[in-house]
Amino acid sequence: MKQPLSRLVAVALVLSVALAVACNRGVSERATKLRAVQVSEYKGEKLGSIDDFRENSIKGPQAVDEASYRLEISGEVTTPRTYTYQQVLGHPKYSKVVVLNCVEGWSVKLLWEGVLIKDLLAEAGVKPGAVTVIFHAYDGYTTSLPLAYVLDRNIMLAYKMNGVVLPPERGFPFQVVAEDKLGYKWAKWVTKIELSDDPAYKGYWESRGYDNDAGL
Repeated sequence: MKQPLSRLVAVALVLSVALAVACNRGVSERATKLRAVQVSEYKGEKLGSIDDFRENSIKGPQAVDEASYRLEISGEVTTPRTYTYQQVLGHPKYSKVVVLNCVEGWSVKLLWEGVLIKDLLAEAGVKPGAVTVIFHAYDGYTTSLPLAYVLDRNIMLAYKMNGVVLPPERGFPFQVVAEDKLGYKWAKWVTKIELSDDPAYKGYWESRGYDNDAGL
């Protein structure tokens, strides 16, 4: 039996709409993937790749849930603070090309984007006796940096590398960009920033014999 012309037109219209939706979804997915492509050059400076790393974390890559994540600012501060991931990102953003040098002998130059740690500390209020900034990671790792170094050098807490949000294996949600310090000072998966009055505090590797200064 022949279908009425109006019904055939209606079916064709439904099929065309479905096809358009499917095509648009495909374009959207491809666009998302394109936005995640890392940059390889910045202001004429050639960059390394976010894949140019060796896996050397103490418990392997960590999977941190963004929705439940909290960053604590505690210790020698007047007002301890707790931030969600998005609240941290709400602070002024900075970017800088910095080379990460590993104690194992390899290095990688990347474009880092993040917030200044001193902006977070300013909101918590630094007590006069504070001299050391201790970073605690999701996997239990700890390391520290002198407070004066963190403030004077505008040290960042990064959430992007080469224009890409930190992958889980690279420290999502945040990694310390400890420029001019060896890689074990570049804490990944940071969950707490603690101010201390102990200038001799030693973190995970430092307490196992690594130099506490870690200068290049």
